[in-house]
Amino acid sequence: MMHGVVNASCEATISLVLSNGKRQTRLIDAVIDTGYTGFLSLPREVIVALDLPWTGIDRGTLGDGSEVTFEVYASTIIWDGQYRNIPVNEAETDPLVGMSLLYGYDLQIRAVEGGNVTIKAIE
Repeated sequence: MMHGVVNASCEATISLVLSNGKRQTRLIDAVIDTGYTGFLSLPREVIVALDLPWTGIDRGTLGDGSEVTFEVYASTIIWDGQYRNIPVNEAETDPLVGMSLLYGYDLQIRAVEGGNVTIKAIE
């Protein structure tokens, strides 16, 4: 089970440990975005700092219906106590956790500032 918090902007957030697979790690806070179907998005600054390996490009549709191309990188994260290799989309926004990373989990949000965010594997 993983825990996060609702921030002052009323966003459900969770802290994640990222790695480039070469001992370099970084702790980030990410916003949970149920409208994002990918795994995780990160700004270029974090991708460069971790020296994440580039794996290709992907196309996506934004909330306004416009289509964009994302640079995709490989990262390892600690998710539910386990190391997990995932694709990361480069996007100049706050880090976002998407539905592909949440797949197979229950998400519970107490939607008040300081409220608990709980992510638990579906049994």
